[in-house]
Amino acid sequence: MFYEGKSLLITGGTGSLGKALTDYILTNHSEIRRLIIFSRDEQKQFQMAQEYPIEKYPQIRFFIGDVRDKARLIRAFKGVDYVIHAAAMKHVHLAEYNPEECIKTNIGGAQNVVDASFETNVERVVALSTDKACAPINLYGATKLTSDKLFIAANNIKGNNPIRFSVVRYGNVMGSNGSVIPFFIKRKKIDNILPITDKNMTRFNISLSGGVDMVMHALENAWGGELFVPKIPSYRILDVAEAIGPECEKPVVGIRPGEKIHEEMITPSDSFYTYDLGKYFAIIPSTPNWKVEDFINEFKAEKVPHGFSYNSGNNDEWESVEGLRELIKTHVDPTFLI
Repeated sequence: MFYEGKSLLITGGTGSLGKALTDYILTNHSEIRRLIIFSRDEQKQFQMAQEYPIEKYPQIRFFIGDVRDKARLIRAFKGVDYVIHAAAMKHVHLAEYNPEECIKTNIGGAQNVVDASFETNVERVVALSTDKACAPINLYGATKLTSDKLFIAANNIKGNNPIRFSVVRYGNVMGSNGSVIPFFIKRKKIDNILPITDKNMTRFNISLSGGVDMVMHALENAWGGELFVPKIPSYRILDVAEAIGPECEKPVVGIRPGEKIHEEMITPSDSFYTYDLGKYFAIIPSTPNWKVEDFINEFKAEKVPHGFSYNSGNNDEWESVEGLRELIKTHVDPTFLI
């Protein structure tokens, strides 16, 4: 059993995805020995501990700490087998205004996770990326691209250490903190005004459960160095607004600093190293420390055509207005009504 007797730590574990991972692991892998929630927000840890009392979930532990503090990470990683790195500074406009803070957390923190993993007995690390790390135009995306490179390159210096580092990159998580759907729902209740940044804007869309599935897939199946990308639908911002508030005013307010009209997860330059795995794409290292032929045979991987790109604006699959309404009820707000 992959999880039996193992310890797993989630950095940023009190965030939306961290909580969803916690719920999934405790529900489906109760054989796990220990699940550690590592984050810097004591209030969120206090609240999460009420949801997962140790009397009912004896495996869970809460560890206050910051990924900027390598010594604290090393202490937390002792005895840990698997690490999921979800901690990050994520808001584009805040990163543009506070660049040094973003760099310290997203780049310095990533290197600290790598170093702490090498200095303990961690076996596998999965780092969370973002579509904004692909051909970045903002600081947040640039820091996450750097983070991706740090984790992928860590496989080159492991020597005989069996540790595996991999990365998962996906689009906007439906209903996560700070995302557009809960923002629109709130604005509809306040003043019936849904501000549109640009009428042509599109985004990739993934549910929290979809994000969890992808992280667990990488944790269990990565050979080391892969960057996994899910095959997911896109939505148009105007369709999201129509799904939530057809009667609302929808003024165009312009894009925010560092924002894109469309998001991209695989560039044409990535296509030379990208393989179709069925449910996911995988961008493999240019010089992996395993045989590409063996990887292809193991996962029945198919090379994508040269020049292939994966962009939210030219996607083959789209969410409809009615489909978005059903997804909102399922994944964001069960009481949602037009």
